[in-house]
Amino acid sequence: MLNKLDDFPIHQTPEPLSHPSTSDRNVYDRTWFNGYANDGSYYFGLGMAVYPHRRILDGAFSVVRPGGQQHCFFGSRRAPDERTDMSVGPLRIEVIEPMRTTRVILDSNSSGLACDLTFSALTASIEEARQTLWNGSRRVMDATRFDQFGTWQGSLETPEGTIKIDSKQCRATKDRSWGVRHVGEAEIGGAPVVPEGIFFLWAPLFWDDHITHAIFFDGQDGRALVREGLTAPLYRDTDAIPAIEDGQVKHMATAQHRITYHPGTRLAQHAELDLIHLDGSIRTITMEPILRFQMKGLGYAHPKWRQGSWQGELALGHESFDPHKIDLLRPENIHVQQVVRVSDGQRTGIGALEQVVAGPYAPAGFTQFFDGAAP
Repeated sequence: MLNKLDDFPIHQTPEPLSHPSTSDRNVYDRTWFNGYANDGSYYFGLGMAVYPHRRILDGAFSVVRPGGQQHCFFGSRRAPDERTDMSVGPLRIEVIEPMRTTRVILDSNSSGLACDLTFSALTASIEEARQTLWNGSRRVMDATRFDQFGTWQGSLETPEGTIKIDSKQCRATKDRSWGVRHVGEAEIGGAPVVPEGIFFLWAPLFWDDHITHAIFFDGQDGRALVREGLTAPLYRDTDAIPAIEDGQVKHMATAQHRITYHPGTRLAQHAELDLIHLDGSIRTITMEPILRFQMKGLGYAHPKWRQGSWQGELALGHESFDPHKIDLLRPENIHVQQVVRVSDGQRTGIGALEQVVAGPYAPAGFTQFFDGAAP
């Protein structure tokens, strides 16, 4: 099965590119972005992924403003044979210049959401540490991800009106990942497997002339499974980025995190992270949340629009909900991103804090699968 990409000298196996190197049904390839105002007056997220062995392509777009509802668009279809086709219904992603400029269009539809937005990178591409997680002898996650930081320009229609997206005010993080991770409907058959707890934290942060980045996967006892911290330069504009990778990423020796939770929830009320340099010096960053976005608005653990689940040949849907009136301990509500104001004592910045804590997690005192923090 051939597609346009097979005309480029980029093959890694003897198979055409539409044939993944693994037969794991949970193989995926995803594009994801967020966007938020410097003052926290809005946040939007969007994602699209193909699951070759599930033969599904799905996408979503969602936006929230302080004190308002979170509005969501969902789309799912049978995956096209052509892997460069990144569209589902009215939502499409166009790569204008790889690793520099991307356009996202959501045409008018019954959700009341629509957009025409252009992402422009302000950093070179940053490859994260490979994410490999195990459940017993089975590798349940094995993925590569790279990030870019940048801006958005364009317009966004919501049921409450139009938001003008100005590149001087709108920060953006791009996340491209591929490999294997748990998606779609639960697998059945075989002996029961006792699920383990997992802690995930991701903190892509903007400062005046650079970015900081930290990612954590912890086991339920607090043991570090994946842990990375780094800094990289911000460029004045996309044309100033010298190469796909600029050689200027500075990796830390390690990183540490400390989270204070809202009582009765698993939601961060306050967070700190330490970037520990190779010479042992420590940069402590405090993060104060100012706006919350529920990741179920992009299909993460959504009861109906869960990523990678079969919805039909072409299915479109939408919903709106008040994020202040939901049960934050329900499984679909524990995965969040928050816009955060950040400080290291000398400088201030803005960024996003993503977190999900499922199951027991000893450092927070969680002993059940969905219990909340003590008062």
